Amino acid sequence: MIRVLIVDDSALVRQSLAEIINSSPQMQVIGTAADPYSAVEQIKKQKPDVITLDVEMPKMDGITFLRKIMSQNPIPVVICSTLTEHGTATQLQALESGAVDIITKPKNTSRAFFEESKTQILDAIKAASQARVKKMLFSKSLGNPSKKLTADAVIDANFSTKALAKTTDKIVVIGASTGGTEAIRVVLQAMPRSCPPIVVVQHMPENFTKSFAQRLDGLCQINVKEAENNDSCIPGHALIAPGNYHTLLKRSGAKYYVEVKDGPLVSRHRPSVDVLFRSAAKYAGANAIGVIMTGMGDDGASGLLEMRNMGAFTIGQDEETCVVYGMPREAHERGAVIKQTSLQHIAQSIIKAAL
Repeated sequence: MIRVLIVDDSALVRQSLAEIINSSPQMQVIGTAADPYSAVEQIKKQKPDVITLDVEMPKMDGITFLRKIMSQNPIPVVICSTLTEHGTATQLQALESGAVDIITKPKNTSRAFFEESKTQILDAIKAASQARVKKMLFSKSLGNPSKKLTADAVIDANFSTKALAKTTDKIVVIGASTGGTEAIRVVLQAMPRSCPPIVVVQHMPENFTKSFAQRLDGLCQINVKEAENNDSCIPGHALIAPGNYHTLLKRSGAKYYVEVKDGPLVSRHRPSVDVLFRSAAKYAGANAIGVIMTGMGDDGASGLLEMRNMGAFTIGQDEETCVVYGMPREAHERGAVIKQTSLQHIAQSIIKAAL
């Protein structure tokens, strides 16, 4: 049983989250708190396995509270945020401060939206319960999940005539989930400006991916932006799949570009790593380099195997450096991974494979 503490100043949000979490036979809400001070008392009494945390609260802001947790008694924290562009920089700061994931607050809209939201909330909490969290030092400066779809729902599996023969023009596709924001930063920061084009799927809510890309663009030698439909894939550039939309690799002649499109959850996610990887298998074949990194579940494992079967070079992050060794484990066990390596050596492995 995963014991969850909900920290949010909205009584309606606390109630909605509690109903969703308690609907899973694997989870139990052991307490709620309207502010960090009340949360501290709950933590002492209940010892939760996972905390869901809003970052905009009275008495003490969520970032300060999160840093206190991660520097004193680390507990997996999932940020529960509103689905707006306002405040995304703060939410990303929370991920840098040790939070393991971001989920969007449940809204009273259509039944379909509620079921998708429920699935994503329960999956994020389950992943957080398995995450390896460690003390951080700061300077003063599941229930009834919806049907799990495969990549067939977005892109067909006919690979017969789509991929180019092996050439010198490489392209890199990367997939990650829980713990992936930091892992992607490490990899992209190590990339030289001469690196092949990169397309990334990181499981994140809508609006957050734009801020995430902008943040990376300011940290990396290469250019990083949120992908838009028909964006070209250019050496020295990385495209981040926008939240709530699938991103596919396509080809026109010898040039690659991306298609950004709507569609159902695939492998319980949108964007889905499986969708990106299948499109890479189909349109890039042996010219592709596939990388699967930290995250819970199996999104990307099937797609990476399809890539390997089409001649692509495939890399999996090792267990020791994953926050959650789920997606890479599934890919490795299915025979999809050619090289398994630490987070710190993934960029080097990509560059070597691209030569």
